[in-house]
Amino acid sequence: MAENQSSYTRNNGALTGEWNDSLAGDFLWTNANFAEAISDVMTPCTWSMWQMYIAQVVPVQLPGNYPLAGNIAGRPYVNLSITASFGRVFGLNPREALRRSENLFGRIPEDIEIPTISFSFGTVLKIYLPGLFTVRKQMRVYARQAQSFLDMATDWCVDMHQRIKTTQDEAALISLWRDELLPYFQRTCRLLRAVTAQFSGPTGALRRQLLNLVDEVDANALLSNLRGEGGLASLGPAMGLSKVSRGEMTCEAYLQHYGHRGPHEMELSFPRPAEDPAWLDRQLADFAKAPVDVDAMLASQRAAFDAAWARFVARYPRKAKTMERHLMQMAKAAHLREATRSEATRVIGVVRTFALRVGALTGLNDDVFFLSLNEIQDVLSGNESAVVWIPARRETHARYAALPPYPALIVGRFDPFAWAADPNRRSDIYNAHAPAQAARVESIRGFAGAAGVVEGIVRKLETPEESDQFQAGEILVTMKTNVGWTPLFPRAAAVVTDVGAPLSHAAIVAREMGIPAVVGCGNATMRLKSGDRVRVDGGKGIVEIL
Repeated sequence: MAENQSSYTRNNGALTGEWNDSLAGDFLWTNANFAEAISDVMTPCTWSMWQMYIAQVVPVQLPGNYPLAGNIAGRPYVNLSITASFGRVFGLNPREALRRSENLFGRIPEDIEIPTISFSFGTVLKIYLPGLFTVRKQMRVYARQAQSFLDMATDWCVDMHQRIKTTQDEAALISLWRDELLPYFQRTCRLLRAVTAQFSGPTGALRRQLLNLVDEVDANALLSNLRGEGGLASLGPAMGLSKVSRGEMTCEAYLQHYGHRGPHEMELSFPRPAEDPAWLDRQLADFAKAPVDVDAMLASQRAAFDAAWARFVARYPRKAKTMERHLMQMAKAAHLREATRSEATRVIGVVRTFALRVGALTGLNDDVFFLSLNEIQDVLSGNESAVVWIPARRETHARYAALPPYPALIVGRFDPFAWAADPNRRSDIYNAHAPAQAARVESIRGFAGAAGVVEGIVRKLETPEESDQFQAGEILVTMKTNVGWTPLFPRAAAVVTDVGAPLSHAAIVAREMGIPAVVGCGNATMRLKSGDRVRVDGGKGIVEIL
């Protein structure tokens, strides 16, 4: 029955926009990491773009054709059962296999039974490993190309935006897509995957090594200062606002550097901040209400790093030189990953410009976002058969968007409408095999994102567009953050998120700015409300309700 449901949903999804990969089998899904990048319910156009991304970064046919990543009612998830199952093939306990990736995908509660898939060693050896070795070889090649990509990407995007906007002919536009934009996007995907792997794997291993040598507070301090000398792209919007407010950067320069970054940057149907003439004025007005010296915050955190490093050297003098080299390599990898992601976001903005131009030339206007990218090519070629499904897809998207964000962890088959209607629902976990149980009320636990202890008043926000409600010195509580939230961080006494891990946006930015943070709590937004008084211990990963 499950396979029939999955088949129906997938086939029907091509028509009506319905899609639910949780029906494909009994799996463990997480939206950690993905939910930061794609914070909105995806339109069909965006989902098709992310299918292209997945095909580029994991061009390996899995045994049984199980989904490695999926779309659950409009939101992206990663199938952790695949990781756990491969770990078991190679002699690892499934939980231990997932523990090794918790820096990216978060921690799996001990009381959850992890569904696995029966892969034989022979099958994996014959089908999966050859492709895996090829992918790793490709990633090394692309990692070496990252800097040349960064040197040229901005100019390429500016030129391509202009060429698309001035194209008057459907045939010329589809040629531009097939011959130039699509290949460039595919290459960008592979580059981004390469530099992400170069950062996340070694950094996770280094964090585990540090935790065996020092306490979590010093480990977090030593893992800060990732910005090094070259800066960190995710800090740029906040640092830039500070510079504009002091007259050290023009508004035009700010928009050129950061106008492509925002809370909805991975959803093609949303305008980029630079497309809104009043966007920067609103950002500056919010900043003026509570001006913060971002440079002083960064300097203070650098002092904390220096103090932690001095303690490490005093305790482990023989390990200092090797550890210093590892930390420098990590900072370099972080800079490359962040810069590549920023430029990849520019490229996604070009894909949006292409879709908008198709909408203008065909008269579809913003209806174009309810077609897949392949269907858009068909429309340009004269085949408009998919256009008839746009109203149904709009309706499906609106129904999904009206639901609260789904749980960070999903076990088994998930019906988002039944979950939303359940008065006992939880935002951290949905387990199809067990009834929902209320979480303990004494404290909220997550990852130690950034060290420090602070007491204060909660301000719960659903989107950064509500930033005018946020007062300096309040504790920001939200589902997850991405670069669009960065300008709020300097005003926060602490940050608490439902979704996240030690290498998530909230943790990295909070560590760099010296703001206590607890990330990956799962249910903080359900248990806290604006006005609550709490104590946040970022070093221990605990939020206490006072």
